[in-house]
Amino acid sequence: MKSEYRVVVIGGGVVGASVLYHLAKMGWSDVALIERSVLTAGSSWHAAGGFHALNADPNIAALQAYTIDLLGKIEEESGHSVGMHMTGGLTLAGTPDRWEWLQSAYRIFQSLGIEDVRLVTAEEAGELCPIMSTDGILGGMWADREGYIDTTGTVHAYAKAARNNGASVIEHNRVLELNQTRDGWQVVTEQGTIKCEHVVNAAGLWAKQVGRMAGIELPVSPLSHHYLLTESIPEIAEMDAELPLVVDLEGFTYMRQDLNGMLLGIYEINHEHWMMDGAPWDYGIELLQEDTDRIADELTLGFERYPVLQTAGVRNWVNGAFTFSPDGNPLVGPVRGKPGYWCACAVMAGFLQGGGVGKSLAEWIINGEPEADVYGMDVARYGDFAGNKQFIKETTGQFYTRRFVMTYPNEQLPAGRPLKMSPAHSEMTAAGCRWGASWGLEVPLYFAPEGFAETPSLKRSNAFDIIGEECRAVRDGVGLLDITGFSRFEVTGPDAHAWLDRLMASKLPAPGKARLAPMLSPEGKLKGDLTVFNWGDGSWWIMGSYYLREWHMRWFDSHMQDGVTVRDIADDMVGFSLAGPKSRDVIAKLTDGDVGALPFMGCGQFDIGMIRAKVGRLSVAGELGYEIHCQAGEHIALRRALLAAGTDQGIREYGFNALLSLRLEKSFGIWSAEFTQGYTPGMTGMDRWIDWQKQEFIGRQATLSERDGDGPEQVLVTLEIDADDADASGYEPVWSGDQRVGFVTSGGYGHTTGKSLAMALVNGDLAGEGTELSVHVVGVKRPATIIASSPYDPSGKAMRT
Repeated sequence: MKSEYRVVVIGGGVVGASVLYHLAKMGWSDVALIERSVLTAGSSWHAAGGFHALNADPNIAALQAYTIDLLGKIEEESGHSVGMHMTGGLTLAGTPDRWEWLQSAYRIFQSLGIEDVRLVTAEEAGELCPIMSTDGILGGMWADREGYIDTTGTVHAYAKAARNNGASVIEHNRVLELNQTRDGWQVVTEQGTIKCEHVVNAAGLWAKQVGRMAGIELPVSPLSHHYLLTESIPEIAEMDAELPLVVDLEGFTYMRQDLNGMLLGIYEINHEHWMMDGAPWDYGIELLQEDTDRIADELTLGFERYPVLQTAGVRNWVNGAFTFSPDGNPLVGPVRGKPGYWCACAVMAGFLQGGGVGKSLAEWIINGEPEADVYGMDVARYGDFAGNKQFIKETTGQFYTRRFVMTYPNEQLPAGRPLKMSPAHSEMTAAGCRWGASWGLEVPLYFAPEGFAETPSLKRSNAFDIIGEECRAVRDGVGLLDITGFSRFEVTGPDAHAWLDRLMASKLPAPGKARLAPMLSPEGKLKGDLTVFNWGDGSWWIMGSYYLREWHMRWFDSHMQDGVTVRDIADDMVGFSLAGPKSRDVIAKLTDGDVGALPFMGCGQFDIGMIRAKVGRLSVAGELGYEIHCQAGEHIALRRALLAAGTDQGIREYGFNALLSLRLEKSFGIWSAEFTQGYTPGMTGMDRWIDWQKQEFIGRQATLSERDGDGPEQVLVTLEIDADDADASGYEPVWSGDQRVGFVTSGGYGHTTGKSLAMALVNGDLAGEGTELSVHVVGVKRPATIIASSPYDPSGKAMRT
């Protein structure tokens, strides 16, 4: 062991070994993996080793596909077998909604370019897995590239391939301390102290402790997980081909062949946490005692699905612990305020996702950004609130219990809620508000009469008409929306203007004005669709998506300079927006300031009733509108004053579900849909906000190359879909005849235009208005036409009046 390395990876499981391999493969050979025991001594050795294609996040599904491709290459490079069994796999659907969902998921795979999947009937599923009962099965999805591997062999293959590229693997050497230095990190181990620039927490079951060594409280917890291994089963031994991997979603089980027997794994409803503060340091190649009573219901379903189990002997029970995050996805990336500290934790499906995690993290460390959009597993998708132990217990338990339970797009889950609430939450609840959650904050979805309950659905729900009424109230009169759920950053200091000018690709607003501002990475990819306010007193605001608060603060911090202070004020400043043709009449009643003279995209300070408020004249709804910001303690009073002043104008409170419909009618994109860090300004139309005359801003050269070159292959368009009782939502494939030419970024119903609308990225040569295409909506192919942007008020007159 040397006393100094460029990177130290802590943890010798599949994720740590993959990170090590990818760093070394990309040319950083001065890297070491430190393992307190032996490789695989944690969750890796007892993992079931299955790999499959399905994931709810398409970006993570793509990384899973990368991992599957990588396994064979690792075996070849290392000369060490990974025990690959490419058996193919089945995902079963046993309810009509699940079958619809699976058909929709199949089309999403097509959007991703994953072509080796197909839908099968129940009869075909029975032929593909002859030992399986098809009772209650409506259909399934077959994937060619599914199967299982030897978990121990795979970890050793990664490690050997890493060594072949110059990396070091040091076993039997526990990390005792982590100390941040001016140049990086000091890693204190049982065998001595190591200096390094970067340290990677890939500690698996011990990730909690390794986080705490650096003063970080990671939102992770281990839960116990069962599977059983049978003795030899004659019906399997006599088969000519190996059984496929089978996931029975309604039965809460997964199955694969093991020798001439079976492995049956269970995601039980009655979950059990284990060692929430991290596993004991001397734990490793051990198992927990099986608890068959706790999993009895799911076992029964499994034995019914596979009747041969009813006469088979159980050779072994495996009850081992795996580490989960609140949403089940990994925690990957740099931690704000801890330069050189990287996470590669909570990779619950390590053998399926480990390759993609290792690739993305190595690119991040070496190049500054991963190639793929990995926000779905970015550690910055959580804030300090998620470190609370009760929050972790509720959310990780909910994810585990619902691992195979269908979650509908409009379904609101209860774990970890309510946590953060705007001051007017109670009064809004009394007024009928139904809530969703964004980064721990309760945000209004819509207002409904007492006793109303929304039915979870893949299609238009029973809240459809309620949301339509809210949309029409905004278009025809005036609507009131709680905008606590936006982020707000205050920028001050003598060099604030220069710093913002370098960070934002747009021209900065003049005093008393606001401006839409794209923020770019050095590679010319989007890092934010933000609004910058110049209050005229030397202070600036940046506003954006509430759930990106930690993500954006990390970006701001990483580009900080002297003479600038950036402060997240989203917990201190809240507010409401007024939108609609009568909104000026409402706000004018509450101020003696000349709010009527405030121009479109103007901003300033006004007395609104008894409140000294910051007001901006803009509206995401595409109407005359005002965003009114106040101190948190004034939120209730502001709401009461606005509602009272709007009585004569028929003011109505509305929620973000209606706002999503209204913004689609204006072809306004949103982050995580039309705008992501995987897209460029030219693709998304954000290039129209770029100040091409500026000589310096982050991403300038890359975005100039896009502008002056051949341009993007795909561009953003608005579609009108001939839909019936369902609307597109995102990632559905767009077709020209039988050729896949793009995919939906987001969609919904335009209640005031009477159109089913979607925004989509499509091939540039087919992006012309009037082009006839088709889109799969909940698995059904529907005609679609490219229409002009902003089907409602295309001239923008309503906003500017």
